[in-house]
Amino acid sequence: MPVSDPLKSLARLYNLQTVYRDGFAQVRAAPPEAVLAVLKSLDAPINSHADILSALRQRRQELWQEPVEPVLVAWEGTPLRFKLRVPERLAEAETSYRIVLETGEVVDGECDKGTHPLYTREVEGTQYVARGMSMPPLCLGYHNLQLQVGDLSLESYVISAPARAYASSGDKTWGIFCPLYALNSDRSWGGGDYTDLATFAQFVGDLSGTAVATLPMLASFLDEPFNPSPYAPVSRLFWNEFYLDVTSIPEFEQCAEAQALVNSSTFLRELIAVQSEPLIDYRKCMALKRQVIEKLLNFVLSKDSGRRRSFKRYAANHPRMRDYAAFRAEGERYRTVWFQWPAAARDGTLSPGDYDEKNYDYHLYVQWQCDEQNRRLRNSARKSGVFLYLDFPLGVNRDGYDVWRERHLFALNANGGAPPDSLFLKGQNWGFPPFHPDAMRRQRYRYYIDCLRHHMALAGMLRIDHIMGLHRAFWVPDGFTAADGMYLHNRGEEYYAILSLESHRHEVKIVGENLGTVPIYVNEAMARRNVLGMHVGVFAVNTSAEQALDNVSENTVASLNTHDTTPFMGFWTGTDIQDRFQLGLLTETQAQQEQQLRAAQRQALTQFLQNRGLLSESTETPDAVLKAWLSFLAKNDEAFLLVNLEDLWLEAEPQNTPGTWQERPNWRRKARLSLESIRQSDTILHVLKTISDIRRRMG
Repeated sequence: MPVSDPLKSLARLYNLQTVYRDGFAQVRAAPPEAVLAVLKSLDAPINSHADILSALRQRRQELWQEPVEPVLVAWEGTPLRFKLRVPERLAEAETSYRIVLETGEVVDGECDKGTHPLYTREVEGTQYVARGMSMPPLCLGYHNLQLQVGDLSLESYVISAPARAYASSGDKTWGIFCPLYALNSDRSWGGGDYTDLATFAQFVGDLSGTAVATLPMLASFLDEPFNPSPYAPVSRLFWNEFYLDVTSIPEFEQCAEAQALVNSSTFLRELIAVQSEPLIDYRKCMALKRQVIEKLLNFVLSKDSGRRRSFKRYAANHPRMRDYAAFRAEGERYRTVWFQWPAAARDGTLSPGDYDEKNYDYHLYVQWQCDEQNRRLRNSARKSGVFLYLDFPLGVNRDGYDVWRERHLFALNANGGAPPDSLFLKGQNWGFPPFHPDAMRRQRYRYYIDCLRHHMALAGMLRIDHIMGLHRAFWVPDGFTAADGMYLHNRGEEYYAILSLESHRHEVKIVGENLGTVPIYVNEAMARRNVLGMHVGVFAVNTSAEQALDNVSENTVASLNTHDTTPFMGFWTGTDIQDRFQLGLLTETQAQQEQQLRAAQRQALTQFLQNRGLLSESTETPDAVLKAWLSFLAKNDEAFLLVNLEDLWLEAEPQNTPGTWQERPNWRRKARLSLESIRQSDTILHVLKTISDIRRRMG
């Protein structure tokens, strides 16, 4: 059944795009029942088709009765311009303003209104007039705006931001990517930790690299519930204690009980077992760490000391962290998701008697230690001339803290996702709830800003996962397939203003993940706001020897692959195609066609690199092609070159196979070479020194 005209009109008033082109450029239309479901998630007063006309009238009236937008954007050096909608009786009334700046300073004045109304409209018997208003440029920051229009008092929130995101020098820099969990050394406990990342940063700095990139290091469920995916974090506001180096916690050297435990035969046997496994066993690794951490916590709390006072002071100064610790402790009591807790706890009310105080103190303590070790990591990396390139995930686990505490910001009856494309023929349902756009604006983006600041306090470069979501997000309502989803348009300029302002305050460069089906206006907005895009080599190989590889634009981060694609060796051998066939994502005929295309790509790529003197005609081995391809990228004009560490030993297995959960060991595979072996590998050092020399000459 097609979507009726009134339903289309109602959807538009809620910024829903129900007809769109998918990854095959095919026009798709969301079914009416799916549109109704999304409208209900957006708080439209609608339960069935019979409610459409009344909901349409109510929405029109609601929008016109909002005289000024709840959030306004002022770009640095330009007047603040906004639209004012008022009843006709106030059309000619003088409009005065009072701005309470972020600093507390107050600025008063009169708004300048255009000579003619923008337009008028009658809504439910009342005539409204819309006028364009302006006021002088503002200093940077978040400000409260108060307007007086005749007898009407109004408020709004102004984000005054630099027109372009932060940018440092124009040097052509480079760095190396590896998930932190995959890094391993002779001293780590079954998975990488903050000390390993600091060692890795020093290694990169010694080669004149400027960054180490990794996946999100945010808190995860590692017991019951269990979900180790870095893109389904418990919270975007707290770190993952899995990455703590237990032996670097100051109490470790003084705590006899912890020392005795770690040196016991049982503990050593279990530790050796998790260290020797090729895949990370998060539960076992975390259980070993927690045994020791709990003894260190008991040691801190057992006597009055400077450390105990510091811990108590830290807890007192971080009320949200106390709330988070209570949430985690309650989860450990019931060992289930918060949807299944008793009513009061489920609704967000926790009291000290509801949970085990020891578990509560544990979660406070590990966050304190994560903050301490992350600060040391950041500072030691900077001494090596290296910054951290962190990843800001698009969503959060619906079972996690952020959704529990900030549930009004999320649409709990819908899921983020993506429409059908060549990799996912049926589309994608990512399982996490999307943001409710009106609720985010009413909250003045406080949660989003806090999440950004949490990352920017540590990062020198921040990748915004799926940046298209700032413009439009693909919603899949509960009970429907991804092919039935639709787009909801967001206020992209408001997000860019926040990114720009925070990036300057923290001196962090912003990267937008703009891969896949991305409208041209997204890339135009990124360029306008100085947000770096991404160029991924495996998506840019053609079958023509003359044009096998495109030149890379300046405003990008270039790499051969990402954590969601096959590594170089998987691309070169076509094992990714075979894997997709085994997963049922390709038919046998499609797989054969893909392999034929890949063979043509390999031939064109080889010829292309040979024609440019980067590859010898007598040497077409995979390692030679890899070095030549990286050298080609290094010679381009991109802002930053990112090298996948695992490519350097021709790893063929990906860290993640999108669209799988149990089928593949996602987020669990350790790097095949230890940090000690990497530092001693002449082959790896030779490739990286070559890249470093090229980038230095480019700069």
